[in-house]
Amino acid sequence: MENGILMERNEISRLCEHIFFVPGENRGRFPACHGLLLKGNETVLVDAGVGEARIAEIDRADRIDVLIVTHSHPDHIRHWYLLEDRVIMMPRETPDSVADLDRLGERFMGSADAGKEWARYVRTFGVRGVRKPDRRYSDGEVLELGGCRLEAIRAPGHLTDHYCFFDRTTRTLLTTDIDLTSFGPWYGNPEADIETFRDDVKRVMSMPYERVCSSHRMPITGDASEYFEKFLESFSRQSRAVLDLCDPPASLEDIVAASPIYGNGLADKFLQKAFETTMVKKNIEILLRDGSLEERHGRYVRT
Repeated sequence: MENGILMERNEISRLCEHIFFVPGENRGRFPACHGLLLKGNETVLVDAGVGEARIAEIDRADRIDVLIVTHSHPDHIRHWYLLEDRVIMMPRETPDSVADLDRLGERFMGSADAGKEWARYVRTFGVRGVRKPDRRYSDGEVLELGGCRLEAIRAPGHLTDHYCFFDRTTRTLLTTDIDLTSFGPWYGNPEADIETFRDDVKRVMSMPYERVCSSHRMPITGDASEYFEKFLESFSRQSRAVLDLCDPPASLEDIVAASPIYGNGLADKFLQKAFETTMVKKNIEILLRDGSLEERHGRYVRT
């Protein structure tokens, strides 16, 4: 244990003064995510997706006072209820539907029926609706918690209520689901926006950081430009994959069936089809607008 922080099997590592990296179970892959633990006058956990056992262990070793939820995706709220009696902070933009999984699913899937199927799926790995927060934060607000001065940076391209954080004291940047993974950007909910997402990436990569943490990869110390540039290139890679499927002409259903985004790698095929359809449609809209595609009789043709 270091400064009251559980260090068993080196699962939690100190990044700098006041900030510890908490690896999520399953190497931080969905339905888990990595988190940060902040230690100052209070102990703060950023996101509740690191794993039920891990949260419980940390809490026994050093009681968690505050939970900051970065956004309402299930891998980030997953085990919030272990800290139900603590201070819970959420974005100002998070709608009340986060309290009801069926309503949250309708928001994420675009229809009530699909939302119920989404809710069924996330309940299988322990997700529950989140109670009303004790406090909400907004873009540009500086949260003085856990020995840090966290600047809240809204990055809504991924999700309307998605936030990153920059600690002005240690220059630690949490990019959350600008996750810098090889999968690339995920914008599978109706409210996500590709062009806004690109702008969000450029905004956070311009911060004067000394280290970068994301929700789904290990921390990067020093210059992370290469990782940001590769992530930005993934937008183009996904777009090209959709475009390549339109020569010869293809319907939306044809393109989705070919799975240019997921590569048919998601186990739940209902959800894969729903998310793939949303992401393909968002790419098609841009390709039509920039003249790379034309629509002819319900099929998309590369120009």
